[in-house]
Formats: sequence, C-alpha cells, structure tokens
Amino acid sequence: MDLEKLSRRRVLGALGASGTIALAGCTGDDDGGDGDDGSSDGTDSSDGSDGEDGSDGGDGSDGGNGSDGGDSTSEDLSGTLRIGVLQDFSGQLAIYGAQGSAGFYSGLAHKADDDPLPADAVDAGDYSYPVGDIDVEIRARDTQFAPTQAQQLAEELVTQDDVDMLYGVGNSGGAISVINSVVDQAEVPFIAGPAASAEITAGEGTCRDLVFRANENTAMDARSGGVYIADQTDVEQIALFGADDAFGQSVVDNYRTVLENRGVTIAEERAVPEDLDQPEWTGLLDEAQNAGAEAIVGGFTAAGLSGFFSSFLAGDYDFQMFGGFASRLTLGVVGNALQGALDDFSNEALQEANFGPFTTRYHWNQYDNAINDQFVDSHSNTYGVVPDLFTSGAFTAASAVVQAMNEQGEVSADAVVEGMSGMTVTDTPKGENGYTFQEYNNQARSEMTVAPVTVTPDSQENWPAAIMPGEPLNRVSQDDVTIPAEDVNCDLS
Repeated sequence: MDLEKLSRRRVLGALGASGTIALAGCTGDDDGGDGDDGSSDGTDSSDGSDGEDGSDGGDGSDGGNGSDGGDSTSEDLSGTLRIGVLQDFSGQLAIYGAQGSAGFYSGLAHKADDDPLPADAVDAGDYSYPVGDIDVEIRARDTQFAPTQAQQLAEELVTQDDVDMLYGVGNSGGAISVINSVVDQAEVPFIAGPAASAEITAGEGTCRDLVFRANENTAMDARSGGVYIADQTDVEQIALFGADDAFGQSVVDNYRTVLENRGVTIAEERAVPEDLDQPEWTGLLDEAQNAGAEAIVGGFTAAGLSGFFSSFLAGDYDFQMFGGFASRLTLGVVGNALQGALDDFSNEALQEANFGPFTTRYHWNQYDNAINDQFVDSHSNTYGVVPDLFTSGAFTAASAVVQAMNEQGEVSADAVVEGMSGMTVTDTPKGENGYTFQEYNNQARSEMTVAPVTVTPDSQENWPAAIMPGEPLNRVSQDDVTIPAEDVNCDLS
C-alpha cells in the first residue's frame, strides 16, 4: 500500500481508530510474545530533540525535587513494608511495565522528597527504598505479559519472598488470575495496574476488600468518550470492535452502555482475535459499513493494531473515528504513518480534517500543578521520558500506600487496606486530592481530559512520538466517568 496516495480524509479517519480507547489498555492473552520493536523498557529518550520543553503542561523544570510530600511521613513511624511488583519488563508491551514501575517509584519518591529509583531498577530485581523511616523493599518480577507467569510469580512472592502486598500486572487476564488464585488464598492485598478492564473492580468474580486500583480503567475511557460522541457529534449509529479478551470486552461493554443510554444505535459489534489477518479484517469492516455505521471504535492494544489499521487504510470507508489517546508506543506508530501520508503535517491540517479531540486518562502536559510539575521533571531526569498514560495511576498507587500507613500510624498490610478504603489521595499528578477510592469497589475515580491532537514540536523533549495531546479543551469530572454503585456487581461498603 502506498501511503503517499491516500487521501487526507481517509488517513486521518483511520488514524483516529488507532488512537482509540482500546489502544490505551491491556489484553488478556496467555502468551507474552517477543515484544514490539522499540518498546524496550521505556526508560530511554529516543526523540533526541534539543531546546527547552515547549509543552503547555510544563515540564516542571522549576519544580525540582524539593516538593513537600503532602502528608509527610511521621518521624516516629518506622518499619519495613515488602511489596511484590509484577510488571511486564520483556514482553510484547514492556513499555507498559516501564510506566507501571517508574510511575510507582516516582510516587514513593514524592512521598520521600527524594529522587526515584534509577532507570536500571525498571527491571526484575530486588530494590530497597526508604520513605522517611519506612523501609520499602521492592521485589520486582517480570510477568512477560503472560497471565500464567503473573500468577506463578505472585505465588512465589507470597510463599517464598513473604511480601506484604502485591502491585501491578499489565494485562487484565493476568490481574484476574492473581486475584482468583493468590489474593483469595493468601489473603494478601493487591493493587492492580496498569491492567485496565473495568471488570477487575466492578465484577463480583474479582471485586474484593483486598483488591484496589488507582489506575484509570476502560469504563472511565468509555464513559468520557461515549458522552463526547453522543453529546458533541451527529453520529447516530456506531460500530464497536474489541479484542476477544477481558480488556476488549470491557471496552465494548462500557461504550455500549453509555452510547445506548444516550440514544446512539450500535450498528455492529464484534469480538475480534488479536491475530486476525488483513483479508478477514476487510470483511469485518465491510460488514460494519453495510450495517450503516457512521463511526467506529476499536478496543485493541498496540498488539492488535496492525491488521485493523492496515485494512482500514487499504479500504474506502466513510467511518468517523473517535476514541482516546494511547501511550507513546501507539502514538509513535500513528504519528509516523501520518508523517508519511500527509504533505502538510501540521496542526492546521489535523484540525481541518476533524481529527479529534480525544480523551486522555493522563499525559504529562494535561495538568498544571506543583505535584505534576515536580513529577514530570523528576521522571524525565531519571527515566529519559516524560510521564505517559499509565504513570499517573501508578504514582497515585504508591502515594496512597504511604498515606495509608501514615494515617493509620502503622507499617503493615492491614494499615494499607484500612487506610486506602474510601481514601482521597492527597498527592497525585492530577493535583491535590485528585483521586478517590470508591468505598463500594475500591476503584479510584479521577477526572478525564479532552484534548486535540497536535504535532509534537521540535522543542518538546523526551516524547518520542510525532503527535501528542494539545492544550486541554475540557475536563470530565470524576463523578461522570466512573461506574456508579448501582451498576457494579459488588458492594464493599
């Protein structure tokens, strides 16, 4: 396919699909694969741009590491907390594991008023980090993006390493396995993330007193994106495609609920294997257009993007695309394709083609506050990249753990559980008190942002993708993006 021959309308429409909500999440595949080229561990800067950071949210260059950690650690509170960190350091989406671990380390660093663990700690290993007089011992393990590996490592961490709690898992299938096979048996608290399936904290099969999640989930994506589609566009019929796994199903289910409640008809709905080849994809897209769909949302991670993206570009479809900003891995793929397809690769061209706006869970330039400024500066200096999609939730998870122990006056797993239940987290990248754990299901709610798609300026350091979110256009409140208590299949309150 010659991208140079594609019309601007079709290219921009297709790229909207590749930036949809699904691409911001995780899958439930049982094998890890060999990893996407270039995803690495996410700790090195690859854009090599010179000059000052030109992002609107600020890179926190004047924030330094001298920020107040909020509820600072009590001087007389001491002890050891051992945390088993389960992240994908070598699988097909190792960049997610980098965000999950580096963000968590940054949250601890903020509470300690110090630099985070170095870049080489974004890998399997044993690390120690003091937060005041609290010794946090990290036992980081590589899940290789495989649910069976996540479960096995979680079992070993509990039985052999005697960890007090577990944090992590990048795919929803792995997180669910850990909950059902380890949390229930060992009665050890677990903070899930970046795994994004809403079912983890909304379904009776996994909702537990011991299970928490600070990271935003697919329901929050869908509710903010769905409200935009229903209220701000003329779309009356839409196609929903999702990966045939826990993540994809969650994307589709939550989009369907929001859109149908607001009068949008679902013209076509499909659960699609991640490894579907291009001819099969073409048939599915043809069916969606024949069914009258005016728009399409695709619930896929970067692993399932290729066939969907290529087939749409090769076809002649009139779909309008909506969705959410993905991480730098996917936005890098999308931006490179745009650069190759458009003679005029500019913000004006993107705006004229109505490419966006999209929703974002978090990106470094969407929040202008002292905590985020310090976070962006420290994270960039330590890991060579600005904080990305999952790093705010990871930061908040660590911040909440320390806050819970401070408030409970005890260094223990019990203190973490007691303290985090219903907690409003003081120190978060979305600002002071930016996340609140819901008492009915231990899912943290936080606001979402709507922003245009813009070309990454040469002055933007440490963001290795040709496109990025622009100046925020709108905020969707935390109350409007969360699944209400009456709609979840559990009640912990």
